[in-house]
Amino acid sequence: MQKTQFQKELVINATQKKNGAANNKKDVMKIQSWLTLFSMANPLAATATGIDGDFGAATEQAVINFQKAKGIAQSGIVNQQTFNLMCEPMKNAFEGNVNGAGLRQLVVNAAANHVKSRPFELVVKEQSNSGPWVRAYMDANEGTPWFWCMGFVQAIIDQAASLLDKNFKTLMPLTYSCDTVGTTGLQQGLLQRYTAVRNNPASVKPGDIFLLQKTPHDWTHTGIITAIGIDTFETIEGNTNSGGSSNGNAVLKRIRNFRLSKLDVFSIEPLV
Repeated sequence: MQKTQFQKELVINATQKKNGAANNKKDVMKIQSWLTLFSMANPLAATATGIDGDFGAATEQAVINFQKAKGIAQSGIVNQQTFNLMCEPMKNAFEGNVNGAGLRQLVVNAAANHVKSRPFELVVKEQSNSGPWVRAYMDANEGTPWFWCMGFVQAIIDQAASLLDKNFKTLMPLTYSCDTVGTTGLQQGLLQRYTAVRNNPASVKPGDIFLLQKTPHDWTHTGIITAIGIDTFETIEGNTNSGGSSNGNAVLKRIRNFRLSKLDVFSIEPLV
């Protein structure tokens, strides 16, 4: 893969514990982030804690509760083995087995694999669009200004293409901007305008990318198309929510009506 930041999210430099001499603020924040993410899927586990880099009594108890939930020794100490359990969802998303007959199916299946791992952003130091999932998709960038929908899309295309020994950057530049990809699509003849899509939805294929148009040269959100209906696309999107926001907090499967929304479509066919 070209986008490899996720690998850094899967390791800590040393064992971390309450008042430990080897404690590292970044490692502690990783641990606190994964404890909080675990609580989202397991709200009764009582693992949510502040993300401040201080391994104090609250973090220690959250670790103990996590270890209890996982059925392992409740030491309150996080070594790499314990951390592996914490960040297992990301490892499964990026390194889990993905099968498919060709690039398009690999894109769809890789995206679905990420949904299963429940990627969420966090709010860290009053900054939204933060946390390990955002950094993984955005090549270590995070914070309120860093909308991550395109980072997610490119991570999925990259992951699928790499399984076929292909480089996604032959299709589009590495970017976090919907406008950059939209402009690239126009220049290369790969972008169908929403009017053409409405006239011929059969021209759209699973694995293609939608771009939500604000104006003809301004796009505000993106996602991967997984299925095409008479009036709708099934999609998998990052940085969205149940309302379809372009600045939400999760990776979700959604339905979008392309007859009511201005959904331009970028074809991945040259990479196929």
